Amino acid sequence: KQFLPSTGTLRYLRTPAAVTFTLGQDGSGPAGVRIDSGVREGDTISPYYDPMIAKLIVWGRDRDEALARMAQALAEYHVVGLSTNVAFLRRLVTSQAFRIADLDTGLIERNQAALFPPPAPVGMEVIALAVAALLDAQARARRVDPADAHSPWQHAGAWRLNGGERRALRFSVGSPAGGLVGSHIAEVTLATAARGSTLFFADQAAPFRAQCAGDDIRVDLGTRRARGQVHAEGDTFHVFSGHRHLALTWIDPLAHAAEGGKLTAPMPGKVIAVMVQAGSRVARGAPLLVMEAMKTEHTISAPADGVVGEVLYGVGEQVGEGAQLLSFEAGNG
Repeated sequence: KQFLPSTGTLRYLRTPAAVTFTLGQDGSGPAGVRIDSGVREGDTISPYYDPMIAKLIVWGRDRDEALARMAQALAEYHVVGLSTNVAFLRRLVTSQAFRIADLDTGLIERNQAALFPPPAPVGMEVIALAVAALLDAQARARRVDPADAHSPWQHAGAWRLNGGERRALRFSVGSPAGGLVGSHIAEVTLATAARGSTLFFADQAAPFRAQCAGDDIRVDLGTRRARGQVHAEGDTFHVFSGHRHLALTWIDPLAHAAEGGKLTAPMPGKVIAVMVQAGSRVARGAPLLVMEAMKTEHTISAPADGVVGEVLYGVGEQVGEGAQLLSFEAGNG
């Protein structure tokens, strides 16, 4: 979002561990990883102060060692609740220009391709971790009375009298730093039979077996294994695996469909300009209203040709992140 400041609650926060290196005959040495921060999990990054979460500092015997340590530390930083620049910073410190210290104010502009690559496709391992987290969450939700361990209701699952079960699952795949990745929907099928389970995704099929210990999840996919941390927020599963953080939201087929035609606030802030009124016919990309937060202005534009239904906020009003700003009906009718 062009480095738009982000605010919100730190609903999940895991930081890299500090590492002390042995240096010299006395066995002492500097800390390899240091974190300066004034917040912790559960705190709120508000629009009234600098939106910094922390300052991450690393030490190495030379630049290459320090950069490698920084990249590893950033990969171990897990944040849920607001957008961060963690993924961008990791791409930055692993870029060739930064490695050789070719640094000036034009660095980002010169290295757009390396610093802002198109999103990588979602792999079978990430999908498997999300499926494992979903199944674990549903199994725990069924345990109404943990004291009654022998109740058949404690073990309700995919058992069928005369065969196996095939369950189709759909996830909307999002990037926590930039919304949905191309509004991509991932469709996966889990087939369960007496001999075990098989996961089908895209043109791949693999045996599926998962072990869940809280947020830590391990999945066996035949000859492949996946391991990561998955933090659930309702039907959204934040998957941290390797160097990626993806948000996969399960589309519950029994839930009511989300109402369309809503334009919402990307951040908490104040409405400083409204360019339209109810009934206004606008073209795609036309500015509708402008918000301001932390000295940064953000324009809400029309996602398509259409008609404004209702404007819900006026100039000077404060709005929260995710609040519906106006209703909008796409189309030329």
